[in-house]
Parts: sequence; structure tokens; C-alpha cells
Amino acid sequence: MLSKADNEYLCRIGPGTPMGNVMRQYWIPAVRSDELPEPDCAPVRTMLLVEKLIAFRTTSGEVGLIQNHCPHRGASLFFGRNEEEGLRCVYHGWKFDVTGQCIDMPNEPAESNFKTKVKATAYPCKERNGIIWTYMGPRATPPPLPDFEANMLGPDTYDISMIHRPCNWMQGWAGEVDTVHQAFLHSGHVKPEHTTPDTLDYWIAKTPAPLFSVIETDFGTSYGAWRPAGEDTYYWRIAHMLFPFYAQIPTGAIGYEVRFAAYVPMDDEHTMHWEIGARVNNAEERPAWAGRGGRPTGPESRARREKELYHPNTTDWFGRFNMKQCWDNDYLIDRQAQREMKIWTGIEGIRQQDMAVTESMGAIYDRSSEHLGTTDALIIRTRRKLIQTAKALQEHGITPPGVDQPEVYRQRSGGVVLPRGVDWWDGTAELRARWSAEAVR
Repeated sequence: MLSKADNEYLCRIGPGTPMGNVMRQYWIPAVRSDELPEPDCAPVRTMLLVEKLIAFRTTSGEVGLIQNHCPHRGASLFFGRNEEEGLRCVYHGWKFDVTGQCIDMPNEPAESNFKTKVKATAYPCKERNGIIWTYMGPRATPPPLPDFEANMLGPDTYDISMIHRPCNWMQGWAGEVDTVHQAFLHSGHVKPEHTTPDTLDYWIAKTPAPLFSVIETDFGTSYGAWRPAGEDTYYWRIAHMLFPFYAQIPTGAIGYEVRFAAYVPMDDEHTMHWEIGARVNNAEERPAWAGRGGRPTGPESRARREKELYHPNTTDWFGRFNMKQCWDNDYLIDRQAQREMKIWTGIEGIRQQDMAVTESMGAIYDRSSEHLGTTDALIIRTRRKLIQTAKALQEHGITPPGVDQPEVYRQRSGGVVLPRGVDWWDGTAELRARWSAEAVR
């Protein structure tokens, strides 16, 4: 259970807050590349860490991320003309490049040098395999991008999904690696006799409550949750919480699934949930007990999925990537399906089930009223480490984990069957560290 003060400390991420300062040390996923599909296309409103920003792609293809309000008189640059390597405010014609520098002031005398003295807040951007990343921190030279394998493979291998979540970032992030809820929220209607023996579905249904081991790592925290498999083996589910807001969940078999999620705070009460997965060459080697496993479906399938499940994007600050199933319609819960145990929750869709429980906590849940158990060990340890990290940065200037070590993000997560006497961390070192030969920096 957190105190109210610690809960506030963790959840508030605006400029100048301890947790906001931590997040600004890292590169942040800002916009999906296909949201800015061509040079000089329409700008996009986006909100990151309680800042309203405008993303735009220049004539040469560079991406800029600039403050919403024009430094002149405060008009929104969303309405700007995106032309000739800059965004031009329509109010008086002031034009800004991707660095925020004013490069034209047509309403000033030709001999004036005033434009050289005006610079808007703008953040550097890097584009890598479908994600436009931004750095909002204090360094003149940003740190390296994190080495997430799923974002370092070729353009035909990855899939990127996004969901706007109207709740604090901590709620989604903690839910992402809460492995116990898999046996209830997603699979409570599945009984052992409904599954194939000696598979992960069977082991989870047979032993809904696993035992836990939690460790701190160079990138954050990790857990191993184990259940009996064979007479002399355990089935382990291994996952990672990677600072500042990334997660790798135990999907399928470890070493064969390449994916990560990000819970990017828009403001204190809204989150953009990213999920990035990539195909890997060794997917056909997946062990039989893991089943077919989740696999990225590619951009065409993603577009069909988004058309079916999402409202069309709008241009307001919270208008991107909103699912049709939402709080306003009770996530289209089917009480008959719930009663008949066709679906434990009565809610269709894994992500929609996650949304229902984490968003129903409220915009910012008061964790001082929680009653945490042994299976919440990872959440407890991670919260403590986040608070320690924020205080170390604030009081001693200590750089948070992973900022300058992009290689520590070279992780894989998932399930594995191990002999009962084998240490789960040491016994999976090779599988967790597998790295696709195609991954390039």
C-alpha cells in the first residue's frame, strides 16, 4: 500500500515534477510514422508529459515537434502552413524550422534581425521503423535510442498498435505485467479439461495462482512466476518492467516472441498505450507447449483491425486511437455471455478487458486504499525503485537506469519450461538475450 504522498509522487509527470524529470531523461515514442505520411502533410496535435505539441513533417522529410502556441501572440501552430522546410503561423506569417528557430517574419521590416532572437520550444526527433521518437530532456546531445529489438528490424517485419487510455500511466503499466490476472480476467472461463494437456493454457488453468520471484535489473525490474508443469519441471512466465514506462509481457515462449509495450503519459489522466511486435526468423522453432503464439499481423491487417475496432481519428488532443469499446458504453459487456461462462468478463477482446479494469479505477487511483498480496511483488518492487530513482535524480543528479546503456533493452520475455532445480534467471540467460541478426542500430 502506498501513502497518498507517494501515490502523488509516482503519478504526477508534468514539467518540474520528480517523475516527470525522470521520464525526460529518456527517448519517448511520440507519433506513429504513418500519422505524418508525406512531406508537408497536415500537422498532428499530440500531448506528451502535460505539454501540448504539434508534430509536422518538412519538405525534406524531417520531423519536427514544436510547442502549440506561436511565440508571437499565442495562436495555435496546428493551423500553420506546412511548407518549404518549416511551419508558418497563419496569424502573422512567422515561420519555424524543426529546431524551433524562427526563420521568417514577413510582418517585420526586411532589415530587421528580430527573427534570429525568437525560438519556440521544440524537441529533437528520430524516426526508426514506424516510430517517431522524441527527446524532451535537458541534454544538448541526447542519449542513444533504446535497443528495442522489435523497433530495429526491417519495415516489413513489425506491427505497431496504439490505444488512447483515459487513465494515469501507472495503471496500465502495472496491469501489463500483472501475470496473475491472465488466469482470471482473460481466461477465467477456461477449465483444465477445455485445454490440451502439457500446454501453457493447461498449466495456467490448473494452477491459477503462481509463485513469484522478483529481481531488480539494469533496466528496471523483472519477475519469474512459476507453476508445476511435469513431475520434475516448472512452467515459468518471465516479464520485464523497463524504465521509465516500458513493459515486455510473457507472451508465448521466451526467445521466440519479439515485442514491447509503452505506456506514454499524455498528461496525468491520459495515456497513449503503444504495442510493438516484430516477426523473427526463428518463430517456427517455437516449442509445441507454447501453441501458435501471438504474432504481428502487418500494416494491412492492422489497418483493417483499426477500422473495425476504433473510432476514426479526430484532430483534438485526445482524438487519436480511441477504441469503440470504452467506458461510455461499458466496453459493450455481454452479461449473457458472462453468465454462461463463454467469456469470464463478458467483454470481447484482451485489450478491452484490460482497459475495463484499469480505467474503472478512475483517472488516478488512490493506492493508499489497496491491499496488496504476494502476487503483487513486482508492482511493489517497481514502485519502490521508481521512487528511489526519482529521488536519486532530484537530490544527487544520478542518471536513471538504462538512459546511457541502450543495450540493456535487448531483452526478450515469455514462458519457459525448466527443471525444478534450475534458477529461472540464470537458466534463461541465452533465451532472454537472443538477438535477431537483422536488428541494426
